[in-house]
Amino acid sequence: MRRGRPRLAYARDEGAGSQRAASRARRILIVEDDFLVATQMETALRDGGFESAGIAATAEEALALAGSQRPALCIMDIRLAGRSSGIDTAIELFRSYGVRCIFATAHFDLEVRRRAAPAAPLGWLQKPYSMTSLVAMVRQALDELRGR
Repeated sequence: MRRGRPRLAYARDEGAGSQRAASRARRILIVEDDFLVATQMETALRDGGFESAGIAATAEEALALAGSQRPALCIMDIRLAGRSSGIDTAIELFRSYGVRCIFATAHFDLEVRRRAAPAAPLGWLQKPYSMTSLVAMVRQALDELRGR
């Protein structure tokens, strides 16, 4: 047996990178100008196993968070604080970052759907909706994004 300085061997951790990728793939941006609704959504999504990319009340906040957090998808209210609508914001998120949205709104008639089409929406949640249906739709949308 050879004595002396111990030799170190490093085991490769095959899962190290995949956990970060999985976390990033499950990061959700919430764009909602009603603070109470937004925090309720964030809590439900975290309880559902998702990570929050933040809460934005305006288009500008949403675009800044999308740029820094790189969410997998966004939950978007159509009526936002500020000058831009949720539809315009969703289109810009899709064009600039490739982020697609689930629209959460009470207003989703044919004209609204037509205007939102360039954003390639992943779904529509009609208000009022339950937090259970929100989490289920996010899971379904992520499966769609993964090609399942």
